[in-house]
Amino acid sequence: MKRLFIASCTLALAASCVPRAEKCGPSEGVVGRVLDGDTVELETGEKIRYLMVDTPEISHNSSEVAECYADEAKQFNEDLVAGQTISLVYDTECTDDYERLLAYVSIGDREINSLLVERGFACVLHIPPNGADRASEFETLESLAEEQGRGLWGACESKPC
Repeated sequence: MKRLFIASCTLALAASCVPRAEKCGPSEGVVGRVLDGDTVELETGEKIRYLMVDTPEISHNSSEVAECYADEAKQFNEDLVAGQTISLVYDTECTDDYERLLAYVSIGDREINSLLVERGFACVLHIPPNGADRASEFETLESLAEEQGRGLWGACESKPC
């Protein structure tokens, strides 16, 4: 009986030690399509929404007008990740209300989420509990981009995101 208890505890402990990536979704994938500045679709069909960032909205039909700097943000994202193998790191919550996976996205040692904010293609979007440990880092990147007039901060009359 004691052995059975130890075995079951060992299995329970192992299950709780499963890396976050395996609980949420793939740890990497090839980008099949860039939907906008902060969302991509993998070749396998999963949609990935970048954590901690919000880029201006693009137009989805001919009657809509894209927000200031939306096309530039999408193009920047596309230039970085289209057709590339990306690494995905998840946080506390795996998906948003639209069933998109929420992740920090990297290619090699370059994290795309923070790069978008640093270069002025995105604003910070902190939705707790995700990003609690990185909020001040992203806010600092945004403040510096705004102070230096990078990207949307120099091109848009008002904050578009």
